[in-house]
Amino acid sequence: MIKIDKAVIAERKQHLDNTKAALKAQFIGIDEIIDSLLEYIQVWYLMPEILNRPIIVNLWGMTGVGKTDLIRKMVKQLNYQDRFIEVELSNTDETSWERSVSGILDNHGFHDGKPCIVLFDEIQRFNTLDSDGRPLPQTKYTDFWELLSDGHLSKKQRDDLDYYLNSYMGKQKDVQRRKAKGEEVTDENPYINYWEAQNFKKTLGLEGSIDEITELTEKQMVDMIIGAKKKKVIYEPINHAKSLIIISGNLDDAFQMAMQTSEADIDADIFHAYTKKITVVDVKNALTKKFRPEQVARFGNIHLIYNSLRKRDFEDLIEREISRVVRETKEKIGISLKIDKTINELIYRNGVFPVQGVRPVFSSVIDILDANLSNFIFTAIMTDETKVELKYNEKAQKIVAKIGKNVEEIPYIGRIDKIRESNIQDTVANISVHECGHAVVYMTLMGMAPLQLKSKVASSYAGGFTFPHQIHETKENILRKIKIYLAGGIAEEMVFGKQNASVGRSHDREQVTILALDYVRRYGFDEEFQANYTLEFAYAMDKTATDIDVEKMVSRMVSETKELLSEHKALLHALSLALHQKGSLEAKETAAIAAQFGITAAVKEEGYLYINGYEETLLKS
Repeated sequence: MIKIDKAVIAERKQHLDNTKAALKAQFIGIDEIIDSLLEYIQVWYLMPEILNRPIIVNLWGMTGVGKTDLIRKMVKQLNYQDRFIEVELSNTDETSWERSVSGILDNHGFHDGKPCIVLFDEIQRFNTLDSDGRPLPQTKYTDFWELLSDGHLSKKQRDDLDYYLNSYMGKQKDVQRRKAKGEEVTDENPYINYWEAQNFKKTLGLEGSIDEITELTEKQMVDMIIGAKKKKVIYEPINHAKSLIIISGNLDDAFQMAMQTSEADIDADIFHAYTKKITVVDVKNALTKKFRPEQVARFGNIHLIYNSLRKRDFEDLIEREISRVVRETKEKIGISLKIDKTINELIYRNGVFPVQGVRPVFSSVIDILDANLSNFIFTAIMTDETKVELKYNEKAQKIVAKIGKNVEEIPYIGRIDKIRESNIQDTVANISVHECGHAVVYMTLMGMAPLQLKSKVASSYAGGFTFPHQIHETKENILRKIKIYLAGGIAEEMVFGKQNASVGRSHDREQVTILALDYVRRYGFDEEFQANYTLEFAYAMDKTATDIDVEKMVSRMVSETKELLSEHKALLHALSLALHQKGSLEAKETAAIAAQFGITAAVKEEGYLYINGYEETLLKS
């Protein structure tokens, strides 16, 4: 029976609680992740003696959300730096001479059965299936799956010991032969060397220092090896039951918005709402595209999923970084800073890329605040002033500093603001009408205002978007989505004339075609085609049979969309003017304009799913 020391456990529990509080003070927007992580490792930290298999915790999320940094800081708070290792497994990296997980752990002295923390980072690079689902040949780190299975790793040193025994026996026979011939033996060294001592310590699990082991003679060591082999000690697998294994990675198949790394204009709350809907099932489905089913099972069921940060989280992060600059400037130089909120807004506009996480924010604080502040600090020092007030004049595009009673200005325009302003106004007008065409049809058919309208985006080319809610696909909703996609190009024709309609409709038309083909071929919503025409088998039906019907269907949708936009042309014009002027409209602003023209468009939250009231219908039937 294991003896439990209540006082020790109570002390560890207090340390764990302190760690939780410290981590929450250091990170923004991941309190739930921190709570869950420390809850899952609690048994390992408080009573590792009772574990018969390692604790496996998985962290999944987009880049920059703090997965690796959280583990590093947790390790430091728990004072586990000497029992922690980061490992990146890869199928393509040939620079590492180590070819097994066991070898890596052995090199760090973690084969001693004592508690340790192992972080397997960027695990998506260790995929065992290619993009087509075919198995990849693997020669490195195959024992990783052995470790995840039950925490045991097979010993690989048996051949080394047999080689040593044979070598020793051969050397002894040679010495005896030479002595029998009367030869003088001067090269005989009865003691083992340092390398051999290291090897034996690991293999046999010997106590004591390496120096103590080197004092053993070869004969003593051989006797110990023979004894261990008789007791079967060296054949037993290495037990990592007391290890904490943390697996971390980015899964683009689960976080589909992760590819929009350059997007600085989509509201962070929209990305947050989408990532919040990602579940363990989504993660496991994404894993099955990279790993074999039996391997996915070995990841276990503890999966912590990071949401992308909210707008408020980014704002808090920027405020915290500014407070740090203010505090350090006072402590190091003795100058008091007062930073206006216009600086916060400048950093947010130019530093927040929701999918990229916190790293661009840190960079923008340096670029916008630190770099320009140094000029004002220099002036304050030279004029013996101790107070500096800073703000940003957006209209004049200048950073303004009040240093004592004097005012200094530095012309400044944010890097992303500069890109947004470079959009030609004629192009913005074209995009505004296009996006508002989508929005008008969206509001009239769905009864909701789109989450966000944009006609000025941070891109080297002019562009815009209409961000919808999640829509449950049904026969009716597919037809609605087709009309919404068609509305952008049709709106351009109505306002600017057919000859001036842009090619910005290309992606819309692709989506229309996919939806229409699925409507007829895949889902059987067309009464005349009830078989599935998407099958790829050789005996599948002739797909061209559906083409005429699809073409007629899209033509009909074009006609109906034109009628809908003609009916609400005044709203289209007013909304386009507003979007052209501001470059961006939130849902409340769009809904307010629609209300002026008799259209009720509900403002729904970012994570809202538009779906038919199936439950109510079922209960009434």
